[in-house]
Amino acid sequence: MIDIIKDYTTKRLDLLKLQFTEKSSLSAGIIAFLSIVLIAFSFFIILFNFGIAFLIGQSLGNVAYGFLIVAGFYFLLMLIVIFLKKKIVTSIANQVIEFLKH
Repeated sequence: MIDIIKDYTTKRLDLLKLQFTEKSSLSAGIIAFLSIVLIAFSFFIILFNFGIAFLIGQSLGNVAYGFLIVAGFYFLLMLIVIFLKKKIVTSIANQVIEFLKH
């Protein structure tokens, strides 16, 4: 009977190790993918914003105005994110917990 319990415990620990390894490798893959997408998207956003700023600035007759308008947009976006911090953090935490449960 003791041998059966030891065997069961060993197999259960092996299963937990395999599940942990699977979750870890899947998480690492997702993090790597999201990092690559984030870097590419960051370059796109930066270059797109330069283009928009120059376009607005040319239409207003002063390129600096275009950059100020784009900066003002991002300032407003930052304020919205700051005010919604708790909802954003809670939502992300719940998604991570849900991912790790499965």
